[in-house]
Amino acid sequence: MVATGSSVRSIPGLETDGKVIVDSDDIVTGTLHPKRVIVVGGGAVGCEFASYFRDLGAETTIVEMLPAIVPLEDRDASKELGRAFTKRGIAIYVAHRITEGSLVRSADGVTLSIEPIDGTGTATPLSADLLVIAAGRVPNSTNIGLESTAATVERGFITVDAQMRTKQEHLYAVGDVIGGLQLAHVAAHEGLIAAHAIAGQPIHEMNYTKQPRATYCRPEVASVGATTQELERDGVPFVAGVMPFAAIAKAHIGGDSDGFCKVLRHAESGALLGVHMVGPKVTDLIAEASLALELGATADQLGGTTHPHPTLSEVLGEAALVSLGRSVNF
Repeated sequence: MVATGSSVRSIPGLETDGKVIVDSDDIVTGTLHPKRVIVVGGGAVGCEFASYFRDLGAETTIVEMLPAIVPLEDRDASKELGRAFTKRGIAIYVAHRITEGSLVRSADGVTLSIEPIDGTGTATPLSADLLVIAAGRVPNSTNIGLESTAATVERGFITVDAQMRTKQEHLYAVGDVIGGLQLAHVAAHEGLIAAHAIAGQPIHEMNYTKQPRATYCRPEVASVGATTQELERDGVPFVAGVMPFAAIAKAHIGGDSDGFCKVLRHAESGALLGVHMVGPKVTDLIAEASLALELGATADQLGGTTHPHPTLSEVLGEAALVSLGRSVNF
């Protein structure tokens, strides 16, 4: 079984030095306490480290080329996280890139300018003690002997079937090296499927739509299933139900009532299609939504399930009821 993982993706011209230009490996193994930070990349990793450095008191800026931070999440989740980050004092520049040739590094930090990717507007100068590169990861698939097998590799990722088998009958691959969601718990589930398949035991096929996604910033972001934009793209009839944490007593008890839960159900069958959350402990709460999706539950069943009061879990049941027009508290 190949489980060689991935490495931090580098950006030409923004090579890390472990001091003023760093990546996630440098952060988790070092003791960096900058006063000003620029994070290049507004995906999950970029948002996690931007949140971390802001909590340490650093003046923090995110620069993202796509039109939204956490761009793979539901668009409402992206907007809510952006609003929460702005409220915390994190500056966000989406649809921006670093102006070519503008980066100047010194022993004290970096200066650079950023510009809209559409070419309109003027460049914005920025400076910081630390520049964090969070541009994704690349698979560790080279120089591991794959060329002597029948396994195929596309864009560096090993191709596998739904039970993690490569085109070499006895060779399996799991984790970041095969691409997909590149999350630890997803890799563990892939490994579980592969182990059962190798042992000749019955096992289900991998379904990435049913894998929960979690971003550990503040506020947290968690989701499972399809996003609003994916359902619109595919022409699936759906109804959304949104419940803010501001309507949940336990959120106020804990002193953190920002965020919401969004339930997407099929407009005709009522089947759960996706659940998206931003707010306190949502990376824990998403487990219930994952189970519901795995079991093929409907919004009516999720909303009809008793959730203890006062708990944060009530937000799930309430959001499901909102999608049905039967909200109790909102």
